[in-house]
Amino acid sequence: MERRQFTREFKLEAVKLIKERGVSYAQASKDLGIDPPQLRSWVKQLAGDPQPAFPGHGQMKPEQLEIAQ
Repeated sequence: MERRQFTREFKLEAVKLIKERGVSYAQASKDLGIDPPQLRSWVKQLAGDPQPAFPGHGQMKPEQLEIAQ
């Protein structure tokens, strides 16, 4: 089964459903078609350090960019 990839914007909007609108994990994951553990992971990642959260698709975290340079 192919692994689905989500954009940073999609993940941020999914987290907003939980954090700002008060939607339950179960309801948000059902509405978005993703597993609740995946959604919980995104919320946890964003809570840790919002700026570099979800770097993917060529976006590097600041420390990775520094190492690359």
